[in-house]
Amino acid sequence: MLTINPIRWGKQYKSLEFQDVFHFDTGESIARIGQVNGGMVQMDMRKADNARKVLRSIPTQELIARCKKAAYMFENETLPVGDGLQTVDDFIHQQSASTGLPEHMCRNNMQKNCFVLSNIDKILDALTRGLDLEIFAKGYGEENRNVTVSFQCQTPVLGAVLPNNSPGVHTLWLPAIPLQVGLVLKPGSQEPWTPYRMISAYIEAGIPAEAFCLYPGGHDVGSTILGKCSRSMIFGSAQTVEQYSGNPRVQAHGPGFSKILIGDDVVDQWEDYLDLMVESVLSNSGRSCINCSGIWASRHTKEIGEALASRMGGIDILPPGNSKAALAAFTNAKMATGTWAMVQQDIAEAGVVDMTASYGERLVERERCAYLKPVVVTADSPQRAVAMKEYMFPFVSVVKCEQKNMIKSIGPTLVGTALTADDDWIDELTNATHIDRLNIGAMPTNRLNWLQPHEGNLIDFLFRSRAVQIVPMRVAQPV
Repeated sequence: MLTINPIRWGKQYKSLEFQDVFHFDTGESIARIGQVNGGMVQMDMRKADNARKVLRSIPTQELIARCKKAAYMFENETLPVGDGLQTVDDFIHQQSASTGLPEHMCRNNMQKNCFVLSNIDKILDALTRGLDLEIFAKGYGEENRNVTVSFQCQTPVLGAVLPNNSPGVHTLWLPAIPLQVGLVLKPGSQEPWTPYRMISAYIEAGIPAEAFCLYPGGHDVGSTILGKCSRSMIFGSAQTVEQYSGNPRVQAHGPGFSKILIGDDVVDQWEDYLDLMVESVLSNSGRSCINCSGIWASRHTKEIGEALASRMGGIDILPPGNSKAALAAFTNAKMATGTWAMVQQDIAEAGVVDMTASYGERLVERERCAYLKPVVVTADSPQRAVAMKEYMFPFVSVVKCEQKNMIKSIGPTLVGTALTADDDWIDELTNATHIDRLNIGAMPTNRLNWLQPHEGNLIDFLFRSRAVQIVPMRVAQPV
């Protein structure tokens, strides 16, 4: 059985305590992972400055070249992980076995991470709006207006408390390395595979091992990372986001509440966009913050709900190795039963109709795991509680709302796809500050352009723009 050790500034640490990772369905032990505590993290943070120091010793363009090499190795090569070697197929199988995601979804997420790292130069160019990256390496430099600009790095390392639900979120911390910022990561207990394999690929590609820490452990590890790193990411619930709201040191990523808004000018042609709606709801088994949880329209909501239910209601559970598997397992069966209890409470409200009720049981319980099949509901008003809900499976509410009231009613929205050609409404949508990513036209919510920032610009998070003026000094030569 594979043993995976914590990594402390590039060196494996032999823990005294271990936690097993189990196959979600068979109960087979896949690996055992060494654990650390918050005290160890706190002690190690004294050496955080060295992580940035070793990265700054390598020119930015060379770091970018090594990142691209790491991307290839991550997706194609056998890499050392823990006390063994991990092939690509091993990685896919292990990730699927511990997270419940079908294997083809694991491969898609792997390719997504690889794409970001392979195109890291283009992504950084977009995030920096074309500034010379040497400005960020040196701290200042000349802009094309012959003005000195300065970006001061606010942290030697980026901390991240990583989730279990979807491997796609790892794209958010990948650009730290070419920006010469080290990584301090707490991997999810069920999804340690991506951060461990990615760090292994980085190191094999020539990135200094001293730039990395991987700390599997309990909640105290996560809280210590967030408290001791000057800049950190965390992924969690709406309550987690609220807890860190207004904290400039923490970038909190929670539910997306992503939506499709159908304008009055195209709503009578809603059938033309049914494939787009299904993809937005169903992709990645509904686990991502960019999955659509609400479809809003002024009319035809019953017909839209019926059509979506007919497309998704009959989807059945298939083995994770099946290329057509569309549903992921809840590896914790109690989470599935608890989620279903909340859904039942939502659909019991007057004005809410479960359009998938006639398609059989939605909750399927097994000995060690459970599944939730897709649920489509309609709501006759934005006032229904279900209109503001998001769950970690293919769930969508079709909400009846007049176009003039949509923008003020939808609430926080990570991705908003607006199906409209109405210029006046597009102008209102563009100025809606509670929509983070706006798609105008027929674009599924789950399709991102990685050359654009996702939930905030990492450059703005890691660096502070400041004024620097440089006057040449005359230095006396020694006699």
